Amino acid sequence: MNVTRPSARRSATARTAAILTTMSLALAGTAVLGAGAGVSTASSHREAPLVAADPQVDNTDVYAFTSPDNPDTVTLVANWLPFQEPNGGPNFYPWADGAHYDINIDSQGTGRPDITYRWTFHTDDQRGTNTFLYNNGPVNNLTDPTLLFHQYYTLQELREGCDPVTLVEHGTAAPSDTGRASMPNYAQLRQQATVQLPGGGQTVATQAADPFFLDLRVFDLLYGANLSEVGQNTLAGYNVNSLSIQVPKSSLAFKGDPTRNPVIGVWSSTEKQTLKLSPGKADPVGKYVQVSRLGNPLVNEVVLPAGLKDAFNSLPPSEDHNQPAVVAKVLDPEVPKLVQAIYGLPAPATPRTDLQEIFLTGIAKAANGPFAVDLNSQLMNQDIDPKRFVPAEELRLNMSTPVTAKPDRLGILAGDFQGFPNGRRLTDDVLDIALQVMEGATPGHLIPALAAGDKVDTADKPFGAVFPYLALPYDKAVNQPG
Repeated sequence: MNVTRPSARRSATARTAAILTTMSLALAGTAVLGAGAGVSTASSHREAPLVAADPQVDNTDVYAFTSPDNPDTVTLVANWLPFQEPNGGPNFYPWADGAHYDINIDSQGTGRPDITYRWTFHTDDQRGTNTFLYNNGPVNNLTDPTLLFHQYYTLQELREGCDPVTLVEHGTAAPSDTGRASMPNYAQLRQQATVQLPGGGQTVATQAADPFFLDLRVFDLLYGANLSEVGQNTLAGYNVNSLSIQVPKSSLAFKGDPTRNPVIGVWSSTEKQTLKLSPGKADPVGKYVQVSRLGNPLVNEVVLPAGLKDAFNSLPPSEDHNQPAVVAKVLDPEVPKLVQAIYGLPAPATPRTDLQEIFLTGIAKAANGPFAVDLNSQLMNQDIDPKRFVPAEELRLNMSTPVTAKPDRLGILAGDFQGFPNGRRLTDDVLDIALQVMEGATPGHLIPALAAGDKVDTADKPFGAVFPYLALPYDKAVNQPG
């Protein structure tokens, strides 16, 4: 694999390799839990029983990539509240008041956040007893009196051992798009909601077209048990709530040095309080509890059985290596067995140390995995303490990998080393990549029987060339007349 990268810490290699090898052998001998019937759909849309009943705090996808038009920065995108039908009024799709919407960055490989960007929302609902309408006339600006429902947020930067820093005191979220007559220029509203950050960077809280693309009929016995159910992007037409932030690489790298320490791990999470119910009210009380998390796409959906999904959502990544039942499902996943049973394609031999390297340690020589290359593990960072490194499920990004002029949807499998699983760009076809990887594909060596994938290769709406890169929300009903 020919990839531009910094050198691994050779002095730490032997010690870390021994730790990981011992862990792999121990986990390989762990009894694998039986698979249960899931309720999952999409990357992390309704992926676990509890959060499926609380969509406002349901993480759907996380993206992390070097900004193509500003390569000294990284753009992080995290989405929530899946399957928003554009005509879902009159209340549409607000953020949950008081919840903590977090994007976390681990620059040392400890499974703990060195940095957390935290958005906390509050609502100003001016409708009262006068009207049921979200807006009572065209909305051309966020300050127009015709917009009756407003949400504002505080954005904090949290660093371990430091006082919180408020980056945005009273940011305005772009509203739900209630239709073309109501919001004739949603792009203008989103631009007005974009806030410049102190020290460089920008952020926006907005509704967007769901950027994830795939045929969800994968859950119908893997495309109908005969590949008859492929070729339809079943997320087309639906929106999500999105938080995007673009920051200098020096803000994310360990010790502020992206040259020596270019690899970060990223995940989103949501915390909320218990609701105290009274007639016509629901007040949050008590301690905050983590109810959802997401790093790599499809892990909670198609790797973990139903009985482990809620527990996984409540854990920090630093605890993943202490959950043998969870890691055992990485080493002995269900999907290849299903493919073998339905389509006759032999499942790769276990334990799957290749999947362990992709999902839990990052790909690096020091991880002692089968890839034997340096790509995107924090073990490559020159200033970390390797004794503190733990395997943890995170989306890892090597910020030193150059931006690809013509991105390939199959990422590193097609020789495009800026693509998933080295971070995740909006255009990466993670469903096809994940299926190939589950069946044992490696860079330059695809599984021919799965070459066509789900035949959904791009999103329904094109992405933008500038921040936040997301497509504007859909404003037409999903159930269009045939």
